[in-house]
Amino acid sequence: MMKKRIQLVASGDSRLVANQEGWPAQKGLETALGEAVAALGGELVRAHPVETDKGHGFIDSQARGLEVFRSLDPEVPIIVATAIWQYSSHVLPGLTKHRAPVLTVANWSGQWPGLVGMLNLNGSLTRAGVPYSSIWSEDFKDDFARQGLEAWVKTGRIEHDLSHVRPLDAAPWPKEHAPDEKRGVDLARQLRSDQALMGIFDEGCMGMYNAIIPDHLLLPLGVFKERMSQAALYSAMLEVSDETARAHYEWLLDRGMRFELGQDPAQELTEDQVLEGLKMYDAAARLAVETGCAVIGIQYQHGLQGLCVASDLAEGLLNNPERPPVRDAGGRVLREGQPIVHFNEVDEGAGLDALLTNRVWADMGLDPATTLHDVRWGEAVRDGGLDDFVWVFEISGSVPPNHLIDGYRGAVGERQPAMYFRRGGSTIKGLSRPGEIVWSRIYVEGNALHMDVGRGGVVQLPEKESQRRWAATTSQWPMMHAVLYGVTRDQFMAKHKANHIQVVYAPDAATARRALVAKASMAQELGIGVNLCGDLEDSLARHQKQAA
Repeated sequence: MMKKRIQLVASGDSRLVANQEGWPAQKGLETALGEAVAALGGELVRAHPVETDKGHGFIDSQARGLEVFRSLDPEVPIIVATAIWQYSSHVLPGLTKHRAPVLTVANWSGQWPGLVGMLNLNGSLTRAGVPYSSIWSEDFKDDFARQGLEAWVKTGRIEHDLSHVRPLDAAPWPKEHAPDEKRGVDLARQLRSDQALMGIFDEGCMGMYNAIIPDHLLLPLGVFKERMSQAALYSAMLEVSDETARAHYEWLLDRGMRFELGQDPAQELTEDQVLEGLKMYDAAARLAVETGCAVIGIQYQHGLQGLCVASDLAEGLLNNPERPPVRDAGGRVLREGQPIVHFNEVDEGAGLDALLTNRVWADMGLDPATTLHDVRWGEAVRDGGLDDFVWVFEISGSVPPNHLIDGYRGAVGERQPAMYFRRGGSTIKGLSRPGEIVWSRIYVEGNALHMDVGRGGVVQLPEKESQRRWAATTSQWPMMHAVLYGVTRDQFMAKHKANHIQVVYAPDAATARRALVAKASMAQELGIGVNLCGDLEDSLARHQKQAA
């Protein structure tokens, strides 16, 4: 009997060096996947050649993707295999017209962010209404991956366990949460009445189709986009004086933040890079206030990357209530004691989430510092009594110091990896402090807005384990050791519709639950479909007790 033919495409980065350095990992993924498919009676056929002149075999542009898909048979099943960060726009146009089953696959690796890339593609396919299945594994020899692959090869579908998810409208809150529910409803009505602006510094970062919320879905919420150009941000940076940037720098040093400085700007962080990042911080804060934006997003990855440093230092500072004072022309401090809410990589799902979070947490008198992380990787930890799957959430620096152990004193600025950031720039590296969190994601599915929301805790692992995890991922970036209550690794991966996850702290489990109720109720009142995920009653104390 002839083996079932399956096409394989590999979507990659748009940056040559990233594709070249990640190519060995992609080859390893394709080899392991090909062996697993062959054992199930399939034949994996690469649908586009390795380009030896480029030194890799990735689809590295949207135009190249169109070219590749023109030659593919839309009736033959296709696998999109992802070992590194990829731009979903490279393959999304072709996948929208593909009629045979689609499978997205990622390596389970911390070193290479294939998981991050696959989750973004999944979110983009979901928004585009393209049916797909998904699977992930270290080597595709484990039962979970093999059973999933077998089901897809035979039927074209993989059914994952989603028993951790329940719609909010099917599970009304207990009576004791009536005040919190009312709080959320009132805040939603206030937002719809007063309206708010979401500042967008150029839309569509890194091919993240899922990160763009159509205007017609935002308008009923009372949220309108203020579209701005990164050119305007860069122009505003040029107006910030050296003295102002130096004052911000001294403010950070006085509060204990350290910077690992060197002399070679191509590979090391220099003081000039730090100061340029602080000019961006000052300019972004002033533009946000001048335009009346409640929340802003800088995409950075396109356009500005050839002109200036990365935006992560600016982003983390903006999201922190305590930050270097930015003054208007009259000397007035802008939004003193408040964050200027920012969403990294202009991910509008995270931006809308951050806006709701800021309103609820501020109304409850809680620290409103919030951020998004990449869902980078994770492993089970069974040491010292702890028996949990512990995620590594890790983003390239844009984390508010309030989220870190020892705050500014626990923050270190390191140079962004040259592979991604040619002109450098400082991160805000540190370990996220132990505590209770609320996690969430707003996404588009079926031409409607949805929110998945749940509870979790940040655990503090032994220093040796933290260093191992940093070494296994990106050591320059801030890291969160997160446990998601009542949600397994594979349940989360099967349901999550983005590479990003929104996180915010609460002082204790009871307050976290109250804040979640208010936030979920606010979202529901705005017309967002809310899914409650996992165990909302759990607490970090139970997990810490296990580890004691």
